[in-house]
Amino acid sequence: MSKASRSTPDEASGTAVRPPAATMRDIAATAGVSQSTVSRVLSGVPTKVRIGAETRERVIEASRRLGYRPNPLARGLRGAATNLIGVVVRDFSDPFYAGAVETLVGQAMSHGYNVVLGHVHGKLDAAASLTSVLETRHIDAMILLGDMGSHPQLLADLRDSRAPVVALWQGTSPLEFPTVDADDRAGIRTGLEHLISLGHRRIAFVNAELPNDYRVRETAYVDFMRERFGSVPLGYLERTANTLAGGDAALRRLLELPEPPTAVATSTDLVAIGVLHAAHSLGATVPDRLSVVGFDDILIVSHTVPALTTLRMPIAEIVSHAVTQAVTLARDPEATREPHLDVFEPELILRDSTAPPA
Repeated sequence: MSKASRSTPDEASGTAVRPPAATMRDIAATAGVSQSTVSRVLSGVPTKVRIGAETRERVIEASRRLGYRPNPLARGLRGAATNLIGVVVRDFSDPFYAGAVETLVGQAMSHGYNVVLGHVHGKLDAAASLTSVLETRHIDAMILLGDMGSHPQLLADLRDSRAPVVALWQGTSPLEFPTVDADDRAGIRTGLEHLISLGHRRIAFVNAELPNDYRVRETAYVDFMRERFGSVPLGYLERTANTLAGGDAALRRLLELPEPPTAVATSTDLVAIGVLHAAHSLGATVPDRLSVVGFDDILIVSHTVPALTTLRMPIAEIVSHAVTQAVTLARDPEATREPHLDVFEPELILRDSTAPPA
């Protein structure tokens, strides 16, 4: 254990007292370089004065050995980069965003950044105060996760912020910032094409009601069915809460139709799991009597019984692209912040929940 991180007992109290934290001066002495060189290496920003690879490695190794941790607040107050990215998440309760946040933190750390999280949900007025909570002068960039259309004041505040903003999965939100998203329409069509290739014609759709009335996936289903079959059969489009119970209830209604579907596509995996549960409870064996396709490929769906065929949201690619954009904008004041949209296409993941109709 290094001297900088070792605690020593206090003779009066008997408790462990941690010595002062390592400073850039300590690192400079250990690495045998100037303090200004240490500052340039650890800031991570491009410099006019070239720093050799061996010198850079020596500084980084010394900082690790001494347990150096920069003070982001102090750095922010003097206008230096803090190596912090603020992340505003629409809904922590959604398993999809939990996975996205985990990926984002890993990607940010690979660039030398830590993450500060903020949370908005529904139409809570508290969202408007996030710009003060995540004080933009103390973060280098901001990333939005999820549709912020119901928080216009938040979007307006961020539009005028010093820190650059990158948005992911913005749904109905206006295109205010560089934005990364998935091609939901293409994903739905791919799933429906798969069901048709198996021989299904009676295909229903369960649409999860998401914030701000986002119905792109539902619209894609309706358009597809009209193109292929002329219309959507009566009762084949269900709208429900984005919950397991919502999917369960939707399938029970579908199976009560005079001519029930042989396949069900859903707009989220969470709803699809509810569909699987209802099918099992009602004896509608999947995939022998009913095929089911989800959307997102959240972690649990590879372990459902049967494992769920779904459209994999390219989370790793989307998040990596967004973090790289945010870091680039943070490090290069001349880089354009003009709003634009980069789109990634979902991938069909074949598992055990789909088969030809009986």
